[in-house]
Amino acid sequence: MEHLIESERLILRELSIEDAVDFFRLNEDPEVLKYTGDLPFESVSEAKIFLENYNEYALNGFGRWAVIDKETHQFLGWCGLKLNEEGLVDLGFRFYQNQWGKGYATEAAQASINYGLKQLGLNEIIARAAIENVASIKVLEKLNMKFWKNGICNGIPNAAYYKITLKNSLDK
Repeated sequence: MEHLIESERLILRELSIEDAVDFFRLNEDPEVLKYTGDLPFESVSEAKIFLENYNEYALNGFGRWAVIDKETHQFLGWCGLKLNEEGLVDLGFRFYQNQWGKGYATEAAQASINYGLKQLGLNEIIARAAIENVASIKVLEKLNMKFWKNGICNGIPNAAYYKITLKNSLDK
């Protein structure tokens, strides 16, 4: 499968139906879903159907990408961009709990931002996290994203919105 984005330790590529087992396992961990407002898949088959119908790449030219360890070729989680319900390009990430604290979210998210701003020519990327999700907010701040506002996000009543613009990223 073609590598879309590479960083020092990671490969980001399009999600495929071959990722169904990993996608299911990732989303069955209540700690991984704790601040997302999402429900787990009922089965691997349901995850496979989701992936079969995932059309963000065709619709928008970008989407959430599988994050693969370059050395072990292990699926670590996903990260990437999506056009959200507000018409804004939204950065998101989700990793297996045993991969937390290793810098993968920051590395994959930075690669996604760089790709969005430089390759896709986007002027702005936003990200949202539950205010209680301190670890994700720290990642967003490490990425030089600036707090923008509080709001409601997909069932999360207290979400912090962050954004980065092409101009902000050049000031880094």
